[in-house]
Amino acid sequence: LRLLMLFMANLQIFSPPGCTDGSCYPATGNLLVGRAANLTATSTCGLQHPENYCIVSHLMDEDKCFTCDSQRPYHPAWNKNSHQVENVIYLKDVRGELTWWQSVNGEESVSIRLNLEAEFHFTHLIMKFKTFRPAVMIIERSSNFGRSWKTYRYFAYNCTIVFPNIPFHAPHRVSDVICEERYSQIEPSSLGEVIYRVLDPSIDVKDPYSQEIQDLLRITNLRINFTKLHTLGDNMLDRGPDVLQKYYYAMYELVVRGSCFCYGHASECVPVPGVAPGEPGMVGELQMTTTDINRNLIFLVILAFLQSSIHGRCVCKHNTEGLNCERCRYFHHDLPWRPAELYNPHRCRACGCDPVGSLDGGVCDSYTDPDGGMIAGQCQCKQNVKGARCDRCKEGFFGLSQNDPQGCQPCNCDPRGIVMLGSPCDQISGDCSCKRYVTGRYCNQCVPEHWGLGNDIFGCRPCRCDFGGAYDNRCSTDDGQCQCRPHLLGRQCADVEPGYFCAPLDFYVYEAEDAPDVKIVHRERIAGRMVTWTGPGFARVKDGAGLVFKIDNIPFAMEYDIMIRYEPEVCTVTSLISGCNAQAFSLTLRYVEMPRPFCFEPKNHYVVSIRFQRHRASHRYLTAYILVDSLVLIPKYTELPGFQGNHPAAKHRREEMVHYMCLESFRILTPLEARCERSPSLSLLPQINPADCDCDPQGSLGAECQRIGGQCPCKPNVMGRRCDQCAPGSFGFGPHGCSACDCHSQGSLSLQCDPVTGQCPCTAGAMGRQCADCERGQWGFPSCRPCQCNGHAETCDSRTGACLGCRDHTAGHLCDRCEDGFFGNPVLGSGERCRPCPCPDIPGSGHFNGESCHVDHASSQVMCRCKQGYAGPRCDRCAAGYFGDLESWGGECRPCQCNGNADVQDPESCDPRTGRCLKCLYNTDGPSCSACKEGYYGNALLRDCRRCTCATAGTRPSHCDGRGCRCDRITGACLCRDNVVGHNCDQCASNYWNFGTDGGCKACDCHPQHSRRPRCNMFTGQCHCRPGFGGRNCSECQQLHWGDPQVRCYECGCDPLGSETQQCERLTGQCLCVEGATGRRCDQCARGFTGGFPKCVRCHPCFDTWDGAVRQLQQDLERIGRKVQDILKTALICAAVRFISSRFHQLVVLLLFCARAEITLINGRLMVPAEELNGTMVMDEQLRRNLTRLEEELRDLIVSSPDQFDKVRKYYQEFQGAEQQCNASVYGPDSPVEHSRVTRRRVEDLLAERQDKFQRTVAAQKKSLAELEEKTQNMDQKVQNLSNKVCGGYGNPNDNGSCPDSPCGGAGCHDNQGRGQCGGEGCGGTLSTALNALKLAKDVTNNITAVKPMKLTKQAVGFTRSFAEEGADPESIEKVAQQVLNISFPVSSSEMAKVVQEIKDSIANLTHVDGIFNDTAVQLQRAKELLRNAQDAKTRAMAVKDISNQTRLAISDSENAIAAAEKALKKAHESLNSTRAVTSEVPQAVSLRKGAGGNTAETI
Repeated sequence: LRLLMLFMANLQIFSPPGCTDGSCYPATGNLLVGRAANLTATSTCGLQHPENYCIVSHLMDEDKCFTCDSQRPYHPAWNKNSHQVENVIYLKDVRGELTWWQSVNGEESVSIRLNLEAEFHFTHLIMKFKTFRPAVMIIERSSNFGRSWKTYRYFAYNCTIVFPNIPFHAPHRVSDVICEERYSQIEPSSLGEVIYRVLDPSIDVKDPYSQEIQDLLRITNLRINFTKLHTLGDNMLDRGPDVLQKYYYAMYELVVRGSCFCYGHASECVPVPGVAPGEPGMVGELQMTTTDINRNLIFLVILAFLQSSIHGRCVCKHNTEGLNCERCRYFHHDLPWRPAELYNPHRCRACGCDPVGSLDGGVCDSYTDPDGGMIAGQCQCKQNVKGARCDRCKEGFFGLSQNDPQGCQPCNCDPRGIVMLGSPCDQISGDCSCKRYVTGRYCNQCVPEHWGLGNDIFGCRPCRCDFGGAYDNRCSTDDGQCQCRPHLLGRQCADVEPGYFCAPLDFYVYEAEDAPDVKIVHRERIAGRMVTWTGPGFARVKDGAGLVFKIDNIPFAMEYDIMIRYEPEVCTVTSLISGCNAQAFSLTLRYVEMPRPFCFEPKNHYVVSIRFQRHRASHRYLTAYILVDSLVLIPKYTELPGFQGNHPAAKHRREEMVHYMCLESFRILTPLEARCERSPSLSLLPQINPADCDCDPQGSLGAECQRIGGQCPCKPNVMGRRCDQCAPGSFGFGPHGCSACDCHSQGSLSLQCDPVTGQCPCTAGAMGRQCADCERGQWGFPSCRPCQCNGHAETCDSRTGACLGCRDHTAGHLCDRCEDGFFGNPVLGSGERCRPCPCPDIPGSGHFNGESCHVDHASSQVMCRCKQGYAGPRCDRCAAGYFGDLESWGGECRPCQCNGNADVQDPESCDPRTGRCLKCLYNTDGPSCSACKEGYYGNALLRDCRRCTCATAGTRPSHCDGRGCRCDRITGACLCRDNVVGHNCDQCASNYWNFGTDGGCKACDCHPQHSRRPRCNMFTGQCHCRPGFGGRNCSECQQLHWGDPQVRCYECGCDPLGSETQQCERLTGQCLCVEGATGRRCDQCARGFTGGFPKCVRCHPCFDTWDGAVRQLQQDLERIGRKVQDILKTALICAAVRFISSRFHQLVVLLLFCARAEITLINGRLMVPAEELNGTMVMDEQLRRNLTRLEEELRDLIVSSPDQFDKVRKYYQEFQGAEQQCNASVYGPDSPVEHSRVTRRRVEDLLAERQDKFQRTVAAQKKSLAELEEKTQNMDQKVQNLSNKVCGGYGNPNDNGSCPDSPCGGAGCHDNQGRGQCGGEGCGGTLSTALNALKLAKDVTNNITAVKPMKLTKQAVGFTRSFAEEGADPESIEKVAQQVLNISFPVSSSEMAKVVQEIKDSIANLTHVDGIFNDTAVQLQRAKELLRNAQDAKTRAMAVKDISNQTRLAISDSENAIAAAEKALKKAHESLNSTRAVTSEVPQAVSLRKGAGGNTAETI
């Protein structure tokens, strides 16, 4: 006991392995200890029943054979003959006796396998054998619990023969798999060892913590495969049980050194769950008797310590966990997990996640997986939480709470009513951030006097109810409809009901022409000029005269301003005197207003007398006149509703009246500004509802009138508010309006005509309703003169003087030439007349072929100009390309019908009488060139005649000549010879050959059984034979085959290495073998040779000696046996024979046994050198043959071409120089290869250093790209929706920018010229709708008549300016513009002006386009930000793009995401540009309208 305590005290020096500043080192030991149950063998002797075995070295001893009984485990006292596999764990038992494992006799393929419960570090292996070591052995490992295996090393007595494909040299790297021979030799016969180290100590390992080294050391299973026994050659002589029982595998001890595998994160290990520490076998099953305890106490303690079990579960440090410390603990990470290194433990660090907003209480990603989107240390936030620590809500959520499974609650803000920048609501209270005109907790309500919650920048739009047309400024929150007064319509109540109108401030007009005893001056209205007067014209008032106006239609008692509209006839100043009031006239304003208003009352009759005289003149001028238009009563607008009081709105309206000179427009009859005309309250008289239009049904174009003033749309030349009278200079008031008088200015006395008949007052010598015609026989009004027709006509055109109805076959302006078909001089006084042309007969004779003729003055002959198809001086023959019989009565020339295949200019192209074609072109033939000529085929009518392509060798000789062969003129088919087919007769028919002979093709006659198919080669006739048959028709055996072709042919199959030739004997199939080979195919080693074919080596010379003796002995035994049988048959001396036979048999057996043992020992010693010698001899013989052959070839080459030998020598010398240069460039410290090796090593080191950072960068990039993809996922849909609203199409352009699937274009679409494509005819987008409305507005402007051109132009300008200033989102623009398009425009100016007003009022309801800009700008800013992030990610990824394949994948993903972002950005840009293009049309339209208004004003 004291000795035991002393030993335990000394054990303190063996302190357990610990940790350095970096990695930890667990204890190392024998992995077999304690794992007897996990150790198995595929073969163990005596498992089923006791078996005998012998020992080669004991053959001469008395006890040379023993018994193996492994049915029960080994016990040193009562079962010492058990040799189970667990015996290899310990070399000796408790008594110090050797124990071993043993396989079944003669079984060669045996394996021992160790299955571990976890991953272990395996360092080296030691095996000690009781018998010969295995001749062939393989050590394998598995690191995935046996699912796959990898080889550590191969062992063989001859690696070149057994494993020819495995390297047989010293390993250069620790991972090299080689074959080793030193542990597989036949000696020693016992106690031989096999030692294998995973890391060869002779190889320098730079980084023992590299992944390659770790993979080599890590195992879960170890397997040792024994595949061949050392039998000393006995198995070659006899494989009987008595021979094989001496040869088997037997192993004393197996040591598998290793330690638990913890990646450097543990210094000790404990049992794996399910394996108890005290399990039997963990410290060895040391069962012994009581008497053995005292004797072996110290031995037990030492054995228990030295062979303590190596457990599989690591006691992890550095915040790691797992069976092998292969991951970080929960709530820890290490950016990412890595094995510990010598000076760096790579500890896992705490996550730091906020448990309130994180999943699983704050667990973060423990490792980085770019494909799975995991980043080491990344917190896993709840669904509605964000931030590196998951400590704040996402945008659109509020109220971070630990009890909420999603982390935060949604804001539930109405997206239409919130400000889009930043979070939509407060992250604490959840109150939404509303737009300017939006209210409510969720921003889902409009403030009072606003409507239409939408995506505008302000959220809602103001009602803007008309202050005169609506009862108040409140409207419906859904559609914005105001509460309208009677006969007023529209959302803002700013439109008048059809059939009604609003009376303007100057509505009460009293025409001066209606005053008694006045002279009226009519004034015509000219299209395109502004009308500055009312009624038919003016009253011409003399100086000092007066006018009387009667007033009896005053609607309401109030003060009115009295105004006189006039125009001066002379440039003098006139004064107006009314009662005691006097007012001087202006020469520029064209109106005069009394200095004080007058209060008129309804139901009273007023008479206003006005006298006009020159200002400050003492006497009257009888020739001085003034043109008075009308008297107008204008109420005081400051007393109208909406303009009274000091309310800011009333003040603003009064300021607008002054600023836009609205009152001035009423005074001088100019078109109202849009601001003045916008509201009925600016034109309605107080307390008077809109009046009925009451348009005249005969003079008006419709029942509707202008909303301001009530002007009805008049028919042509009709005037008046109700269109009830003809305008000056017109007549005939009726259903079609009035007709213009059009009196000739020189032929009539006045421009006014009779209002009923329209007859103008004519001057002397003029006639007609318009006084614009001369008398009969004259022309040229107003300078009338007689017609000049050379006596061949009496009348002429009254305007041009052209004679009408020329007689005597004359024609021309003055009847001064002959008509076609006649010749002569019909001019008056020439004495000639027009005579018929003789071509060849006169016109009307039925034989006249000319068009005209003339007299040739040189020859005095009549020369005819012939009709088409005729020729000759008198047109008496047919022209080239025509035919006919002109000698017969009624004969005519017709075109030759050659179907365009003849030259019509050639007179000889066809027969001039019959029309038969004579010179056909384009390989055509026939009377009309309608067929292909012989040797051609096709469609002659299409000029498609092609030469026949018949094969001469296959076409009948009767259809061929020296120029070629003929074919069908239409189809081109050739007439073939017998058994020849094809369109061109160019191939034999199926199952025929011998193409090209005179008799056609012959039958193949392929053998029906020996050929694959009945077809054969068309030219050679060779059939497709089955394997083993040959000949043209497969009736013979194939080359290199033998047998009877009528029965079956067999392949010779002579081995090329063992036979002299490949052709065998054709009857028997026996190949001619070389020396050392035998067998029918010469593919076996012959007797007297050893080895595996084809490496047959002649046996040792002693073989021949023993072989002869054995054969002689065998023959003697056979002879003795025959004699014994003869003796037995005679039944004599049986006992003596049996005794002699028995003794003789024993003698023979003893002799053979001794001989075999001796042969085995000798062969064992001589086998290796003999094999090496034989191999050397074979190689020497082969080299000698090769050298002889090369010498002969070289000699022949030198003899045949001596120059070539010199060239070979020269090239050889050059090759040697090139070889030296190549070696210099490959080997040596300065070679590029060495530089490349150094660079590669440096790159590998750099990769190892940056791998962690790179993986984190890639994972972060993938996460950013995933967020980018998520944010840009709906960008295309948003852009497409916006594109559909603006352009009417979703875009979706292809690679060249065109949009075949979207005829209306859209975002990113371009036409063939590269211009942007958006909208178009039939498209429903905002742009098309607005452009259509703009086009209709332009049409309105162009069709407005002269009623009030300047006024309507200003209305159009006001409409476009209102569109630009108000703006709207696409939905509202499309809705209102669609309503505008649904309006049916009339032709008259009044209805068109009304439609313009409707457009203007509808556009006034729209909100600002800034909403679209704001929303698109926010999306654009986001897209730019995402693009910058993606570009940064791309830059970082590009910096290390050549590091690994994973880098290229990351760059590819980045580029794809950037492309998607750029595409989305491009579409957003195009969408924004399209929207801007819509609004840019408005200022252009405004400038166009202003330009039109300015031009009109200048014209006036």
